[in-house]
Amino acid sequence: MKIKHIVLTASILVSVSTFAQKEELKALKKIYAKEEIKGKDLVEYKDLVSKVEPLAVEESDKIYANFYKVMTPVLESLAVDKTMTPVQIQAALMKLASPKAISDLATGLNATLDFEKKTGKKVYTDDINETITSFKPELLQAAIAMGNSKKYKEASEILYSIYLLDKKDQEKLYFAASYAVTALDYDKALDYYNQLKILNYTGEGTVFWATNKASGKEETFNTKNERDIFVKSGTHEKSRDEKLESKKGEIYKNIALILIEKGKVDEAKAAVTEARKTNPNDKSLILTEAELYYKLNDFDTYTRLVNEALANDPNNVDLVYNLGVISSDGNKLEDAEKYYKRALEIDPNYFNANLNLAELKLRGDEKFVAEMNKLGTSEKDNKRYEVLKAEREKNFKSILPYLEKAVEIKPDNDAAKRTLLSVYNALEMTDKYKALKAKM
Repeated sequence: MKIKHIVLTASILVSVSTFAQKEELKALKKIYAKEEIKGKDLVEYKDLVSKVEPLAVEESDKIYANFYKVMTPVLESLAVDKTMTPVQIQAALMKLASPKAISDLATGLNATLDFEKKTGKKVYTDDINETITSFKPELLQAAIAMGNSKKYKEASEILYSIYLLDKKDQEKLYFAASYAVTALDYDKALDYYNQLKILNYTGEGTVFWATNKASGKEETFNTKNERDIFVKSGTHEKSRDEKLESKKGEIYKNIALILIEKGKVDEAKAAVTEARKTNPNDKSLILTEAELYYKLNDFDTYTRLVNEALANDPNNVDLVYNLGVISSDGNKLEDAEKYYKRALEIDPNYFNANLNLAELKLRGDEKFVAEMNKLGTSEKDNKRYEVLKAEREKNFKSILPYLEKAVEIKPDNDAAKRTLLSVYNALEMTDKYKALKAKM
């Protein structure tokens, strides 16, 4: 009898607990449904959440108990009123903007959406979708604020949580990965980039811009049609479209670079090779593979890959310039000069090509000076000295246009100005030397 009595008592306790839990869930639902949440409502709501959570046994009760719990920061932000001090208002909003709160919110809301989809009963589905739409801009501003404050890890976490709230918005996952890299949180960054790889995210698309006549600032629109409506209504003008290039190459490059940073060189090579096989005609991936081998100091493979890229894009000035740098570093000076000159044919205002070509030609001065210093005072040596002096002067004159162009492009670049001064001095161009010296 004693055992039966204990079992009976336990069953009564369970039924009482379940009853209490159901009543508390009803009370939570009632408060949640209010048009306006007051301070006292919020206090009662939090108390009910703390009571109902440990009592929930059935799947539906667990789902909705957690739903009410994760929505607490949202209700706190909605309960902000004029009676609160600015500090209290900020504190309430920051609870919602914390990475953990957003992550918990995303997990809870998605679990509720999945449950309602499974059961076919839409209790909060529409409300959840509305909440996501309403709060995403505020959460995004919080992430931007974190980034501007150099709190890159927090910015990354918020952006990732926004993505979890709305997985159609894959761009937020991409920026979460970028911020994770900046925060040197390579494990998270690698995780996010691998997710983007699985999603086959490219980031390609078109941004539709128009200038707000009232503010004078450019604004973006979701579609061309939406933008055109505002332009036709007269509130906006100067519409333009911005084409977004594929970010696939950048994603694979960052995966490879992170793997190299972690000492996993073979995995980095495999990742890029896989990408190339999947997208053989993607120019950005050719460059990604090239940069990988440059990072690994395999300059022969790098040069081969860059030439492969140039076959498709012969006027890519950065690639041509990079071949000049590689050739110069490998002491292939004739090749380096050829590439630098080709870069300047494409873009005469390419500062580094002008400066590096001048530096390359200045190397030739060393052999003149070395030989001149070895000469004696014989008639034969004196004649040789004059020949070398003329050759040296000829070399300096060939350098002059590139240095002057470099200083014209970047008048504040000290390295370019100092080099140009030395050439003016060697050519005894006193007036130009003094004029440039006065500007330093």
